[in-house]
Amino acid sequence: MPFLSHGSYRIRYELDGPAGAPVYVLVNGLTQYSELWGAYREALSARGFRVATFDLLGQGASDKPTLYISQDDQVTALRLLIGELGDGPIFLSGISFGGLIALRYAIEHGERLSGLVPMSCFAELSPQLLLIGNALRTGLILGGTGYLQDLLLPMNLSDQWLKPLLDKLDGIKRQGWLVNDVYALQNLMESFLDFKPLTPQLSSITVPTMILNGEFDFLTPRALHETLRVEIPNSSLVIIPRAYHAFTLEKAALTADLLVRFADDVLAARWQGNKAVWIAPDEAGGELTPFPAGYDHLRAIPVERLTT
Repeated sequence: MPFLSHGSYRIRYELDGPAGAPVYVLVNGLTQYSELWGAYREALSARGFRVATFDLLGQGASDKPTLYISQDDQVTALRLLIGELGDGPIFLSGISFGGLIALRYAIEHGERLSGLVPMSCFAELSPQLLLIGNALRTGLILGGTGYLQDLLLPMNLSDQWLKPLLDKLDGIKRQGWLVNDVYALQNLMESFLDFKPLTPQLSSITVPTMILNGEFDFLTPRALHETLRVEIPNSSLVIIPRAYHAFTLEKAALTADLLVRFADDVLAARWQGNKAVWIAPDEAGGELTPFPAGYDHLRAIPVERLTT
């Protein structure tokens, strides 16, 4: 199990896929750990990419500082990892808090990237997100890791994904208890809530950027992604149908396919961001469709009602 060193801290990372290939670096969400990218390691490696994953400080097998963990330290950990990957094309993607860290890296070190994919992400801490974050932190302090998971599961995932797993949720949650402890998560939440808006700096991100947002994501809704689309020059917004905040778990095959197609377009010089808005297909391999003209993409995906 390889580790990076940042001061007195150790950061656990993993590399998979063919050496010398273009690399996808995947950054965890706040309460995640790198094993949750397992399906992506397989899918991306099978299509010719190298995949780099790591546990943020405070997560998984990386060190868990007992006091405050800064966002600066997480960006430094990401920089150290990317420094291990050679001179080839680097594509960076992160989910939620991991997307925030990816945005900060792209602002500070964008010259090293070939492409950027922020998912379920934000550059502003809206009043709703601030209040939700404070409530989740209070739930963690009063109820522990298990209670935080009880709150997050229905916020992040659909009924369709949860229903067949209801009798297995204790086992799923147990893995989270084993790899993430309550004090480390509290420290991570403190760094999330100690937020400086990134909007004034987004225009400095010049690399091709594909922004992914679940249709039903109410933790980081469309308006937060709209800020990224409007401010990042070479970007497009792709809406994932019938998806919630954690669509990377629920729709792994589709999301991995979109990552590959984006990177292939960039490497073949086909990518044209144009700040366009697209609707993703329901399944991997399907066609993306432009959001219909004349409709407000901040409201909902317009779908014809089927008549019987």
